[in-house]
Formats: sequence, C-alpha cells, structure tokens
Amino acid sequence: MTVTDSTPVKSPPMDACVPVGPAHPRPDGQDRYTISEVAAYTGLSSPTLRWYEQIGLMPQVERSHSGQRRFDNRDLDWLAFVGKLRLTGMPIADMVRFAELVRRGEVTFDERREILEQARREVVARIAELQDTVAVLDSKIDFYAGARRAPERA
Repeated sequence: MTVTDSTPVKSPPMDACVPVGPAHPRPDGQDRYTISEVAAYTGLSSPTLRWYEQIGLMPQVERSHSGQRRFDNRDLDWLAFVGKLRLTGMPIADMVRFAELVRRGEVTFDERREILEQARREVVARIAELQDTVAVLDSKIDFYAGARRAPERA
C-alpha cells in the first residue's frame, strides 16, 4: 500500500499562465500528479522534468512526505507555456531567464513583455519565410504537374 501526503500545499505564484484556447483535460481530473503522470500527459520524459526543475525552468515542485514530486495544475500550465516557448525556437537559457523574471514578480512585467515581443517578431519572420517556401514549392509542383501533361518533345 502506498501512502501519500494529501495536505494541500500552495506553490509560489509563477505567473498567470492560463492556457489559451480549449482546456485540455487533466489526468484523472485531479490537482496532484506524480512525475510519471506528468510525463505521460506532457510527452516530456521524467529526466527532462527533473532537469527543468534543476536548472530553474520549473518552480520548485512540491514533495510528498516521502519525497516524491507532486505536480499540480499550475505546473501543467507552466509546462504547456514552456512547450510553446520551445516551439518559438527560444534558447533554454532565455527560457530560464524568463522563469527567473516570473519568480521575481510583477516588477518584471515590462522585461517579460519585451522578451515575448521579441520571440513573437522572430516567429512572424519565420512564418513569412515558410510562406515564401510554400509558394516556391507550389510553383514547382505546378510545373511538374504541367510537365507530365505536356506532349513529349521529339
């Protein structure tokens, strides 16, 4: 039989990382998760989750009386946000810096906004490059589709 501490513990506020769009159901609809449950839910490995905590990318995760990590919904929201930052191509060091600013509180709002605005500018530039690439691919596809229909040349 496994006994876990069910005493609610408040995590220090990380940020209001409220998911945008439809909410994803949480594992078992609860607010306390083991590292294996979080790994299964997020697709991140347990070693990656431990590493995120070690380097300061995650807040200090609460522990049960036996020392097991107990993640909560706020941690899942934060990990979803970190996943979006990763998709922007933001370096880990910059994500850790952002997490440090979040821990420092509201006085860092302007700096955090600047970081996110820069990341957004970079994403928009990459989208434009990809749209240009799609246009080139479409042109080549059209060329080859037309070449197949054209009569053979003698």
